Amino acid sequence: MEKITVNIINNSANPLPAYETSGSAGMDLRASLDQPMVLEPLQRAMVPTGIHIALPEGYECQIRPRSGLAAKHGITVLNSPGTIDADYRGEIKVILVNLSNEPFTINPGERVCQMVISRYSRAEWIQVETLDETERGSGGFGHTGVK
Repeated sequence: MEKITVNIINNSANPLPAYETSGSAGMDLRASLDQPMVLEPLQRAMVPTGIHIALPEGYECQIRPRSGLAAKHGITVLNSPGTIDADYRGEIKVILVNLSNEPFTINPGERVCQMVISRYSRAEWIQVETLDETERGSGGFGHTGVK
């Protein structure tokens, strides 16, 4: 497994993001709030984290939902996965949405999402008249059936 170093500024009262287990791909981000924030059903909000990072070129940070919040409370990241580009230096804010029928309270320091740092490639387009043939061809949504 490759390890990289990332410069980070933590303007919150929370600890730095950390891997919770040796096999974790993501680190939890916490809400940097002065007081609890209530998300009403179907309401969305940008939740500050107080975290700023400087990723090396060729890397991105993906912001993903926490499965427990999604399964138990219907709270998810609206633009999942959100992408933090290597050249972004602002505060990481998380767009959360409440997809449940009940209000949900986000408390200061609560873990609201996870972030995964990964390599990416950039494409160089080559415009052509035809594409090579494959077994799938242009089969799209549901083309392989249910079973």
